[in-house]
Amino acid sequence: MIKEKVYHLVEKGSHGSKINLIFDYAIMLLIVTNVVAVILETVAPFTDTWSSFFRVFEIISVIIFTFEYLMRIYVSDLTYPSSGKFKSIIRFVFSSYGLIDLVAIMPFYLPFIIIIDLRFIRILRILRFFRILKINRYNNSLSLIGAVIREKKNELLMTGFITSLILLFASFLMYYVECGVQPEKFPNVLASFWWAIATLTTVGYGDVYPITAIGKVISGLIAVLGIGLVALPTGLISAGFIDKLKKGGTGTRCPHCGKIIES
Repeated sequence: MIKEKVYHLVEKGSHGSKINLIFDYAIMLLIVTNVVAVILETVAPFTDTWSSFFRVFEIISVIIFTFEYLMRIYVSDLTYPSSGKFKSIIRFVFSSYGLIDLVAIMPFYLPFIIIIDLRFIRILRILRFFRILKINRYNNSLSLIGAVIREKKNELLMTGFITSLILLFASFLMYYVECGVQPEKFPNVLASFWWAIATLTTVGYGDVYPITAIGKVISGLIAVLGIGLVALPTGLISAGFIDKLKKGGTGTRCPHCGKIIES
């Protein structure tokens, strides 16, 4: 059946046929070369000399990515089984991979559909860099990291919530301590929030810093606290990563729904 052959071609799975591997590696190579092209376009000598080549390469890449996107829509009822074809298409289009695929080609087509300011078109062209996200579909290691983050999302969200509370508390505290002596550095809580982020993440750019004794004490405590808070997400992901490896990695992909089945 043609649809099943297309499905096995575009969906990475346990079948591992030669043509499937060629397709996977070809798309990965195209993604990487697209990112390289986007980078080189920002270098004046390359832009002046190879502007026509970059344009032709962009058109060819978009045609290939569009064809790939349409093939995935065609087999969406196998990837995302539903009561109807339309529901399967909707599930694919609004899936994480579907949205990434759409973002990969959207900057090229959007100016043809609606009239857009040239400055906005330049911003859209930057979105081409996000084509690198498509490579996650063809790489087991990246899929493993994604699976770990999904499993640890509750713990990571709780860590993020606690970090946000500390940032807000530190911002309010430093504002009331320093605004009197440094009104230009700490004019409001939002400006203090920048100091809190730089201090809690132990970056410490040095553009905003306290000069009062109590402000320095608070800043020191926040900096020390930041060491532990930054390490928390790292520890959670590392532990989940090790657990996944012990369980056999990402497992295999279901040939009907495309979901990962733990081995």
